[in-house]
Amino acid sequence: MIFITGITGLVGSFIAHELIQKGETLRALKRKESDLSLVSDIQHLIDWIEGDLLDDELLSKALEGVEYVIHAAAIVSFDPNDISRLFTTNVEGTANLINECLRKKESIKKFCHISSIAAIGKDGQKVISEDTKWKNSEDNSYYAKSKYLAETEVWRGSEEGLNVVVVNPTIILGVGDWTRSSAKLFQQVWNLSRYYPKGILHYVDVRDVAQASVKLLFSDIVEERFILNGGTSTYHDFYEKVAKAFGKQSPSVKVPHWIFSLIWRFERIRSVFFTNHKPLVTKETTRALKREYTYKSDKIKKTLNYQFYTLQESIEWTCKGLVERYNLQKVPKK
Repeated sequence: MIFITGITGLVGSFIAHELIQKGETLRALKRKESDLSLVSDIQHLIDWIEGDLLDDELLSKALEGVEYVIHAAAIVSFDPNDISRLFTTNVEGTANLINECLRKKESIKKFCHISSIAAIGKDGQKVISEDTKWKNSEDNSYYAKSKYLAETEVWRGSEEGLNVVVVNPTIILGVGDWTRSSAKLFQQVWNLSRYYPKGILHYVDVRDVAQASVKLLFSDIVEERFILNGGTSTYHDFYEKVAKAFGKQSPSVKVPHWIFSLIWRFERIRSVFFTNHKPLVTKETTRALKREYTYKSDKIKKTLNYQFYTLQESIEWTCKGLVERYNLQKVPKK
């Protein structure tokens, strides 16, 4: 039996599909209001537990008879209004799950934690590897801090006898809810946004995250972390490829960093005083655009002899899936 958190999200849903294809038995945590659309085809095969990570008694029951745990649940947000939720879910929720797993560590063979590249410190370096140490700085968003602290709970579990492995994906590309996270990039192109930011992005296909996580889960590898990064692209090149796959006009106006510094302030005012909606651009996302690091993924490639999907493959597959998911009508090329 495998217990999964975050199964209704992009990564968790793809991990679940990967495991079902292998004939594994799954138990998963969900909230009463959870959207099951990403697992609708396999939801009848899953033993559902309704509740949240802050319920110790519920987690204890959920882990009965479980041999493997995959922890993919997390809040991803750069909205300052979500700071409390970030630390409650990402840190306290992870701590609770680790505590319950430790109580059952004799029966739990492995704990796989889906972390984030944000949890790895920059330490003043331009090239980031699994050995880079965390350093407190303004470069770290509140989301990054919450994921770092969540990882410290996982490593605490390791020190107390739990077999753990951690993966740190970069920006995850895949077919999911395009109003959230990285999928918004695809929505912007479909909606014919004229603008693109200066800078680079690091990406990984969600299928790579799922496949690598499952391989690590069933391996003998413990007490290790792995960066999952398929490659690097400029935003301009990324948007051009997405536009071509959608049959849309590519964004053509580059927005310099100083413009984003004005936009996030305007968005903050608009969000707080007028719309009460989440800001489209925040201070933290603006800072992120200025950073140009290199993330090494040599370790996972060497350890698992793993090859990542190319950017072109990921974009074409994601665009095709989004067209089908949202029943989009592509404009025929003339």
